[in-house]
Amino acid sequence: MEDHGKIHPIKLLFLLLRIATAASPSSSSDDASILAKLAESLTPAPSGWSAANPCDWTGIACDSSDRVTSINLPSKSLAGQLPPELNQLSRLKSLSLQRNRLSGPFPSLSNLPSLEQISLDSNNFSSIPSPFLSNLTSLQTLSISENPNLPPWTIPPTLSDSTTLTSLYAGNTNLFGEIPDIFGSFPNLQNLRLSYNNLTGGLPTSFAKSGIQNLWLNNQAVGLSGRIDVLGLMPELTQVWLHLNQFSGPIPDLSECTSIFDLSLRNNELTGPVPVSLTTLPKLVNVSLQNNRLQGQEPSFADGVQVSLGTTNSFCNPSPGPCDSQVNLLLEVAGALGYPMTLAESWTGNDPCQGWQSVSCDANGSVTVLNFGKQGWAGTISPAIANLTGLTSLLLNDNNLSGTIPPGLTKLAQLRLLDISNNNVSGEVPEFGSGVTLKTSGNPFLGKEVALSEDGNSSSSSGGTGTGTTVGLTLNKNKSTVAWWVIVATIVAAVIVFVVLSLVIYRRFVKNRNSKYEWIKKGSTNGTNKSKKSEDSAVIGYGGFGSELPSPGSADNSDIQVYDSGNALIPIDVLREVTNNFSEENILGRGGFGVVYKGQLHDGVEIAVKRMEATMVSSKGMNEFQAEIAVLSKVRHRHLVSLHGFCVNGNERLLVYEYMPQGTLAQHLFDYEEMGASPLTWKQRVAIVLDVARGVEYLHSLAQQSFIHRDLKPSNILLGNDMRAKVSDFGLVRNAPDGKQSVETKLAGTFGYLAPEYAVDFRVSSEYYSIQHVFKFVEPFLIVSSATGKVTTKVDVFAFGVVLLEIITGRKALDDSLPDEQSHLVSWFRRLLNDRDSIRKSLDRTLDPDEEMFESICKVAELAGHCTAREPFQRPDMGHAVTVLAPLVDQWKPTARVEDDSFGIDLHMSLPQALQKWKSGEGSFSMSRSFQNVYTSTTTPSGHSDFASPFKLKDSSKLP
Repeated sequence: MEDHGKIHPIKLLFLLLRIATAASPSSSSDDASILAKLAESLTPAPSGWSAANPCDWTGIACDSSDRVTSINLPSKSLAGQLPPELNQLSRLKSLSLQRNRLSGPFPSLSNLPSLEQISLDSNNFSSIPSPFLSNLTSLQTLSISENPNLPPWTIPPTLSDSTTLTSLYAGNTNLFGEIPDIFGSFPNLQNLRLSYNNLTGGLPTSFAKSGIQNLWLNNQAVGLSGRIDVLGLMPELTQVWLHLNQFSGPIPDLSECTSIFDLSLRNNELTGPVPVSLTTLPKLVNVSLQNNRLQGQEPSFADGVQVSLGTTNSFCNPSPGPCDSQVNLLLEVAGALGYPMTLAESWTGNDPCQGWQSVSCDANGSVTVLNFGKQGWAGTISPAIANLTGLTSLLLNDNNLSGTIPPGLTKLAQLRLLDISNNNVSGEVPEFGSGVTLKTSGNPFLGKEVALSEDGNSSSSSGGTGTGTTVGLTLNKNKSTVAWWVIVATIVAAVIVFVVLSLVIYRRFVKNRNSKYEWIKKGSTNGTNKSKKSEDSAVIGYGGFGSELPSPGSADNSDIQVYDSGNALIPIDVLREVTNNFSEENILGRGGFGVVYKGQLHDGVEIAVKRMEATMVSSKGMNEFQAEIAVLSKVRHRHLVSLHGFCVNGNERLLVYEYMPQGTLAQHLFDYEEMGASPLTWKQRVAIVLDVARGVEYLHSLAQQSFIHRDLKPSNILLGNDMRAKVSDFGLVRNAPDGKQSVETKLAGTFGYLAPEYAVDFRVSSEYYSIQHVFKFVEPFLIVSSATGKVTTKVDVFAFGVVLLEIITGRKALDDSLPDEQSHLVSWFRRLLNDRDSIRKSLDRTLDPDEEMFESICKVAELAGHCTAREPFQRPDMGHAVTVLAPLVDQWKPTARVEDDSFGIDLHMSLPQALQKWKSGEGSFSMSRSFQNVYTSTTTPSGHSDFASPFKLKDSSKLP
């Protein structure tokens, strides 16, 4: 019998460390005490942390005096909260705990003069301490992206203490407010990523005083706004992502930014012509300008540049070519006003006399009237107006114009009316002819030379007669009375705007952060034939989303360029090299898409390259190719396979994934002997399907959008060296629009795994299969099922239930070698569910279970029965499957001693301790799942009592 009074050796070691440090005042002992607290707070305890001296622990580095200098434990599946005492490791240089499941508050990370690197991205931290990030005078890299559970927070101004900062990554961390104007403190800053937050306001002017090369500010919930002129003052720029914001005004002159290779300005409110300096950038490879209101001549880029212009811009011609001379003049006039959006939306085509707002023409097509009055525009009066020789009336009244009246206007022979009243025009008034009516009232600085100081205050000197000055002062006095009412109205309007903006933030950010991204509708096409059309239309049906860069270093690879989709566009030459020119020896497998090859990149990363066969380059094949990129650019989860990049080479389409060295679940279930492998143990099988359940649960309900896989089966479940599973093959994925978890679609998937309501849509399936063909491979009870013609998340639940039956029986979903009544696994096994003896006889011959294992098998069989229920409403969701399977992996242990894989939970814990363990270790499901469900023996989902009766297992030994 186990002695429960013994102390675990690891805990005893930590206890001794605490006692030793209490008796010793040395700084190294203080560090050891802090590491002991860290070890106690992490679950599971990191491997290799058993030595007496923490400096000998895995991932810990110390200096010659045993002071801790580095904590490096990335991707260790660690859960728990970091102790606040980490802030006392005064010689700490590097803290790398990224890609774990850490929760609770961030450590304060202040007053650590030696700290150079902080990598805490991809965790579950939930609060920001105060102070935070202060007095870090040696900090070079701060990476805390992908911590979406943080409350709204702002970049602390104390970060300006870190004058050596080179990289700042805080994407998807719930940042809000304006970007602080502190970047003049970071002359060496190269990488700034603040994407997927709720930042507002404009770009700080201090950006120009930094060395930023890679600037990622895309996908803000409400949107950054204002002009982007500061980009022209940032010569070090190489990659700029500002898409999905509310930036306005023109694209600035980028002639100094000669290193830019990727510029994404799509989905903003930019206006004005595309500057020639952009089209001639020597290193430009990709530019996205769609969903703006750009004007003037359609830009022409060099060969090899991927260009996305979309259909919403207001270019004068549908293809590159010069604009009409009057169009060019009017654009110059609008430029002095900041290219107002109202004009950009109206001024389309190459003839200003065809419905252009505020423009009137005579019968000969000459512009005669410009009526820009009462628009509230700021800017100046353009001298280009003097070239509109047929102009008779120019109305600029009641705006906020400044500067002087261009003297050239006096040469307009046809001019009869010039109204500049109620502006801020200054300087001398040119002498117009007697036939011109000149209205200038309400310009307090007219007749004076005005210089604007940096704070916006005006200083003036008299430039006219005393009478002129008196008139000006009188008009100013009258205008101040009007301005009082304007101020009152402005305050009221500001209050209304604030309330409306608050509602918008709540609805669009808190409830549905991605609703803003659905810009492209079905049927929309790109207006240019220049490019591969790598704009949002490539992901129609998937929410039109962008994604983050896979890794900060990706953009620095000379072979691989990173684009707006978030994945790397990998040249075909690189893929040929790393796969030995797609040799037979490198083939991992073949499928409906094509052939999969193994390769290894130059940095040692192993990859799997899926190469589309030439016969697959069709509408269906392209849809699957685009779907894989679109979905895997959006979702990231430890149980979903990662997409490293893709390749487009003529008619070839290739996808590059992470390499999973142990192949597919199908191989280990059905072909393990040919592989020379051992059959999977029951514990391995349950751990694998739990991983699958967590991945699919994330797709269904935990991702930012709900996705339906539609092709879940063992050959699409990949295994790593640790035999942990990841779901793959997202070519048939569909998302549920507007949060509805169903969508009409054509028949797709694999027979044997198709849910009844999905397969029996004869109107669709008859396009590809005869009715007899369908019924040969679909279980008989389909004929009485309700065929809706819609695919829901419950079709994945059904397919998952089939996979459960396969791991239990070792049989394939469809087996033509067996008699008809046994060939379909679901319908055959359904007849066995009520008889435990029959279940035991049907088990995979390699399992040979004892009583404890058989109890676990029966629970999984019962869950499989629920998942493969005839009607969708009778099936549970994937969250319930996770709840049922998790205790079988984490708590069940066979009678015989086997090596513990660190999945277990100590059953001798108290209930609160077990709850804390469960909360910290299970990041993928929420507290709404009842903790009692984990410990109960039944698998019937709560709220669905009708599931239980058909599937309750009976012990045949107790039957009469």
